[in-house]
Amino acid sequence: MRREGHSRRGRHSAAAGWLASGIASSLLLGGCGLLGKPRTLVADAPLTMTINSPVFTNNVIPAKFTCHGAGVSPPIFWSAPPPGTKSLALVVDDADTPISPRVYWLVFDISPATTDLQVGSLPPHARVADNSSGEANYDAPCPLGKPHEYRFTVYALNTFFGNALPANPRLLQALTTIAPHVTARGTHTARALPRTSG
Repeated sequence: MRREGHSRRGRHSAAAGWLASGIASSLLLGGCGLLGKPRTLVADAPLTMTINSPVFTNNVIPAKFTCHGAGVSPPIFWSAPPPGTKSLALVVDDADTPISPRVYWLVFDISPATTDLQVGSLPPHARVADNSSGEANYDAPCPLGKPHEYRFTVYALNTFFGNALPANPRLLQALTTIAPHVTARGTHTARALPRTSG
């Protein structure tokens, strides 16, 4: 079993995954609030969208959607984005790590008409970037020892990337490309529980 903050295969260290924390902080944590706490480089994208999941009872992510269960992605629902939105992106990251957050899932080029992702699936034409494990998939959270919080954020974007991003782009490339195009967002934080004995 992997330790929290590492992939099941342990392919990449946290440092290698982010390349350089200084670059990641200045480019990714500023402005649009794409990850972590927003910096004051530019105005933060407004939190005008609402996010929820019907399976997060009392804001707890069921074991089915963690490494302690099937490890499939949970259903996520959100409100309509603002007019003029060209695409949406979804980022699942570690809400308990304020610097260089670990990204478990990054889905982009979601149609602005889409208002949900269903269990273990993607809507038509949506694409997935590498996560912090270097894999283009949902990296199921794997809390050990104590509950851990994870953030599900949907971003409204003023562009559709298409050929501007390759198939399954690297995480840093995807985040730096997406960040300048965020116009609105919504976020929901839920916690996952460690495996219980017995």
